Amino acid sequence: MNIIDHLSWRYATKNFNESQLINPESLQILCDAFNLTATSYGLQPIKLVVIQDKKLQASLVTHSMNQQQVAQASHVFVFCIETNIDKAFILNYFNRVKQLRNTPDAILQPFRDFLIEDFSNKQQEAIEDWATKQAYLAMGNMLTVCATQGVDACPMEGFNPNKYDEILDLKTKGLKSVLIMPIGYRAEDDIFAGFKKVRKKVSESVIIHKQ
Repeated sequence: MNIIDHLSWRYATKNFNESQLINPESLQILCDAFNLTATSYGLQPIKLVVIQDKKLQASLVTHSMNQQQVAQASHVFVFCIETNIDKAFILNYFNRVKQLRNTPDAILQPFRDFLIEDFSNKQQEAIEDWATKQAYLAMGNMLTVCATQGVDACPMEGFNPNKYDEILDLKTKGLKSVLIMPIGYRAEDDIFAGFKKVRKKVSESVIIHKQ
């Protein structure tokens, strides 16, 4: 299938096949894709927590608006943001740039100093709002990659982040959960799999300016 066929195939899965698990190779592709997601400034203020524990998944359902996909899915992806985007965090990024690209300090310094000053002047709420937007970028990318791999997914905002943070001990890791996405394979009796997509015509959602 081409990419449009893959995107037409995918849908927000409402009922997963509980007995069918994602193989380690496919899971690694998805993890690599998360890590390759574009983020603002390249800072990667996000982390992915991967849950493959049926008992834990079942315990999270009540904190996920009772959405059963969390328990049924092969895995649950929890998209998290870093809560401490400070000078050290930014310096770590530029150290990676220097290590991987061998970029001279003279070239890196102006941008590095700008980011350090810019983030030092931001309120914590603004930083977390910015980081959350990067998590949405990652989820969008992951939905597409899942589709190309024939993996079903259901993106979710409907969950209690505070309870997830508590249960997964995210605070001690400097993280906050912002999105979740059960992944796996659709059940044969999921009627939503056969529904036609409801979308505008491309001509109604895309504006093209020509010379």
